[in-house]
Amino acid sequence: MAKVTPTAKKLLLGKELAYLRDRAGLSQTQAAALIEKHQTKMTELESGQASITLGDLLLLLKGFGVTDEAYIEALLELRRGNHQRGKWTGIRSMYSESFRTMIDLEENCDLIRTVESEVPPGLLQCEPFIRSLFAHDPKDLDDRVKARLVRQEIFYKENPPQVAFVISEAALRRQYAPPEVMREQINYMIKLSKLPNIRLQVLPFKTRVQHTAIRDCFVLLRIPSPGAAGPLEFAYTENLAELRYMDDKRIVAAFDQSWARLTGLAMSFEETRRFMRKVAGEYS
Repeated sequence: MAKVTPTAKKLLLGKELAYLRDRAGLSQTQAAALIEKHQTKMTELESGQASITLGDLLLLLKGFGVTDEAYIEALLELRRGNHQRGKWTGIRSMYSESFRTMIDLEENCDLIRTVESEVPPGLLQCEPFIRSLFAHDPKDLDDRVKARLVRQEIFYKENPPQVAFVISEAALRRQYAPPEVMREQINYMIKLSKLPNIRLQVLPFKTRVQHTAIRDCFVLLRIPSPGAAGPLEFAYTENLAELRYMDDKRIVAAFDQSWARLTGLAMSFEETRRFMRKVAGEYS
């Protein structure tokens, strides 16, 4: 069976179903019996790994005692088109299967917070810099570049998310591209940082960090819910071996605390822009 890409709608619907099942005092096995399915079906639904038919959703909501028509309509809207399989064609097919969940989450977030240590975050990269990053693998280069740039459309959409970044000075000085491209990349980040929904802070080398440092790069994502279960909150990390999407409340809270410490240590927004202009000038 092909791997299913959990979409934001599937994840939101799954969280709502888990909330309603718990509120009704039912186990996953008991809930699955309402739609004549095995317990594993509820596990898949609640984790965003499976789709549900209209009939089964209505049966579950009836079994959970949901009578509010507006709430029911909100959940039905989450079900409509939540597979989004046609989305991954054209330049979007350049995203790896494991990263497609991130793209869908980004497009549905109201808050994105990123910590990066070694390279400018993907959401802030300009075209010449992206081309330099992928220069070693020229196959489908134009589509790779377009696929990464299209992610930045979330900055300009109606009701855009609030997007915040803390990056290490190393991300400005590590030369992934020729000096003129590095300068353009830094100036591009300065330009984006002036958008009303973007906040950018740099943590300079000289800052004494004691027990807090940018050791682990991560992204915190929050996706608002139209239902009663509250927003989806994820911590995202990646390395050469794997990408991880973690929604455990304790894990997310730990990353949130790390974010708070780092933003307190990093330069202010204006100090960051002045510092970045200085570094850009050194590439002249």
